[in-house]
Amino acid sequence: MLDDLRTPVRPLMPFWLALLTAAAGGVALDTGFPDKGLWPVTFLGIALILVSVIGRRVFSAFLIGLVGGFSFWGVHIFWLTLYLGPIPWLALAILQALFFAVGAALLAVVYSRAPRTWPRTGIRLVILPIVIAGLWTAREAITAVWPEGGFSWGRVVFSQSESPYASLVAWIGFSGVSFVMVWLVAFLVEVARTTTVVATTRILWAATAIVATLAVPAWYAPTDGSSRIAAVQGNTDASLFSQRAAGDVLSDQTAETLKIIDQKVDMVVWPENGSDLDPARSEQAAKQLDYLSEKMNAPFIVGTITNPSQNTYYNTSLLWEAGQGSVDHYDKRHPVPFAEYMPARAFFRAIVPDLVDLVTRDYTKGTTDTVFDVNGVIAGISICFDITDDAVARDMVHDGAQVILAQTNNADFGKTDENLQQLAIARLRAVETGRSVVNISTVGTSAIVAPDGSTIASIRPYEAGAMIADVPLATQTTPATLLGGGIELLVSGLGLAGLALTLLTARSSRRARREAPRVS
Repeated sequence: MLDDLRTPVRPLMPFWLALLTAAAGGVALDTGFPDKGLWPVTFLGIALILVSVIGRRVFSAFLIGLVGGFSFWGVHIFWLTLYLGPIPWLALAILQALFFAVGAALLAVVYSRAPRTWPRTGIRLVILPIVIAGLWTAREAITAVWPEGGFSWGRVVFSQSESPYASLVAWIGFSGVSFVMVWLVAFLVEVARTTTVVATTRILWAATAIVATLAVPAWYAPTDGSSRIAAVQGNTDASLFSQRAAGDVLSDQTAETLKIIDQKVDMVVWPENGSDLDPARSEQAAKQLDYLSEKMNAPFIVGTITNPSQNTYYNTSLLWEAGQGSVDHYDKRHPVPFAEYMPARAFFRAIVPDLVDLVTRDYTKGTTDTVFDVNGVIAGISICFDITDDAVARDMVHDGAQVILAQTNNADFGKTDENLQQLAIARLRAVETGRSVVNISTVGTSAIVAPDGSTIASIRPYEAGAMIADVPLATQTTPATLLGGGIELLVSGLGLAGLALTLLTARSSRRARREAPRVS
């Protein structure tokens, strides 16, 4: 049945109500993430954002998206204010909200022109949710890598680490699951709007879609042996404004390691910045690591800051063996802009000099490979923000990683949601790659996560302690890792292609109206 193509798509609510709906949608999106962790509410948040832009013109949709985006990001990364104050939080939240607003405007374009592009109800019901989900995923994919390496913290998939949808990431990766989540909501919205079909049929369609997205079996994550790994959380205030003396972090890590000195393990993992003295330049640090490594007869994987040449700094993980020193190293691939380096330093210093000068050194992006050979066990190394980077994760698996060691320092964010949000990402990364992840922090939350996402061991946040476990090793490649970024390109491409088609259709319609003969 053909719809009346001359009838415009009308907004579902007044503009003022759409703004409030989008604001509520942003808060609902965040509610699905830790620490609240009410994962179904993220789907509600997606729905509220979508219905708020249906029928809107581009500019009004942009404003609605700006409100919804800031509502989400303002809550989601509020932990930035703990030590850095409101300006960095406000700047990052506004930047991400602008991207969100552009995405909302594009969604509105597709919604408004969909009846003319796909005039048949059944075809539109199939295609429109795919295009909407593809555009949402494309926006997430772009902001995950750009600008300055991107900021992917708010991808909707990251709200699902404890949900039934977590197992899907092994099949279709992070972007694939974001696509499925938004597709499901967009489909349900379209079903609800399709009044030409009887209610019982619409209910059946909706139920079928929900069941279909949940019916995919979990990827069987085969393992091959195990490695006995110790991970130590020294619980030191290693934050930016800490008043600690040089060597305090090293001392606390050492003190906690001495408590497990008699344990037989294959390796010992310390967190990012686990040694605040570079063992390559500090005899004290080198001697302590030599002593611990010799007594435990095990290599140490230690986070530190290296300075191989003047004005060149790396956030580094060292593979340290007694009597040999550093036998391998990994330099962080994804240093955080405005925290670990300052883009356009002169420009931003002119605006906020006090904040810019807090970033006293600019860390260089690492170019090393992503794995250590730890006595025959190939360990992938991830430092803090690296765990969010899909390319780094794929490189680890392609480099042969059997287990992932995720070192981090969460001390700058106190007892906020940040450390739980990061652990949720690490948990999903374990499922996506089919690899155990040892997530070890200076202060927590630290946990060893199995390839199926379950917790093998953990340490309470802000308590010193150690985890020792036989950690499963894996060599099989999950479908998500095998396909790499192909799924992201596919679903994003579908969204962008659908957008292009709606624009071309609208242009053709305008030309046809201009050329049509006028009846006098």
